[in-house]
Amino acid sequence: MLGSLLLALGLMLILEGLMPMVLPRLWKSLFEQMLKMEDGQIRFFGMLMVLAGISVIWFLA
Repeated sequence: MLGSLLLALGLMLILEGLMPMVLPRLWKSLFEQMLKMEDGQIRFFGMLMVLAGISVIWFLA
């Protein structure tokens, strides 16, 4: 179980690091746009990402 969690963490870190590595200007631009968003908008986006992750896990399990 711990091995699976560490594998998932490693894959998440790889995916999170791809955009700043490959497209740093676009990544900075996206962060600048996020800074202009209201807290509720950011929370909604976060909720969508959590639901998408749960959906992927549910379909693969």
